[in-house]
Formats: sequence, C-alpha cells, structure tokens
Amino acid sequence: MDLVRFFTLRLRSPAAAEDLVQDIYLRLSGLAPSIEIQNLTAYLYRLGSNLMLDRLRGERRSANRDGAWLDSETTRVGSQEISAEPSAETAIAARQRLALLTEALKELSPQTQRVFRMHKFAGLSHPEVAAAIGISRSAVEKHMMIALKHLLARLP
Repeated sequence: MDLVRFFTLRLRSPAAAEDLVQDIYLRLSGLAPSIEIQNLTAYLYRLGSNLMLDRLRGERRSANRDGAWLDSETTRVGSQEISAEPSAETAIAARQRLALLTEALKELSPQTQRVFRMHKFAGLSHPEVAAAIGISRSAVEKHMMIALKHLLARLP
C-alpha cells in the first residue's frame, strides 16, 4: 500500500500508480530465484521509479509524435483543427459515386470510353487524344459530348 500511495503522489493518478505497482511485482516475479536482494524496500522503490520514468518518457515521445503528425495533417483555424482528410461519410459517398461512374462508363462504346479516359484520366488535350488515336479533333469532341451527356443522365 505504501508503494501505491508513493506513486499516486508522483503520478497524480491512483489508477496509474496501481498499474505501476503491478508492473513492479511482475518484474519482481520474473527475477531468477538465485538473485539475492539486500534491501527489498529500496529495490522496490528504485524499480518503481525507473519504470515510472520509462513510462513518462514513452508518453512524452508519443505525445511529441502525435503532435507532429497532427501538425502535418491538420490546419488550425482559430481554435478549430481542420483535417485535410475527408470524413468517413464523404469517402464512402465518393467510392459509391466512383462505382456508379465506372458502371456508366462501361455502357459507352469502346472508342468513346477510350477518348474519355485519355482526356479525363490521363489529362491529354483534345488534339493530343486525336493524334494518339488517329481520329480528328472534331471526333474527339463528339465522343466527349456523348460521354458527358451519358454520365450526366446516369449519375445523381
């Protein structure tokens, strides 16, 4: 009980002190029976102090690491932290919309799909798409119009 009170004062938490005393006894039970301890009380307090310092250092490292991550992944606006990551609901809605888009694209002719993918996904301009496929720029524009009209009709 003295150990718990001693570490409660230092840790300012009865639960943390009890966990620490448990750790002390676990370490003590793991010692080889042949080891002889001259002053058991002093040994327990020293062991507890070392474990407490290790725990505090680990918590400080975790707090620093978490703080650095939070600083790199969020932006502060006043007292609010705003994450660059979308919310779970937004991510799920985007996946569902992408699945609908993929299905709607499959309904188009292979040539229209190819033109759309090259222009929208690969980032090629209309003249670049025309040159790559071997069709006129006007044909690329017509395929894009067909694709966009179809997608607008199919997607909510």
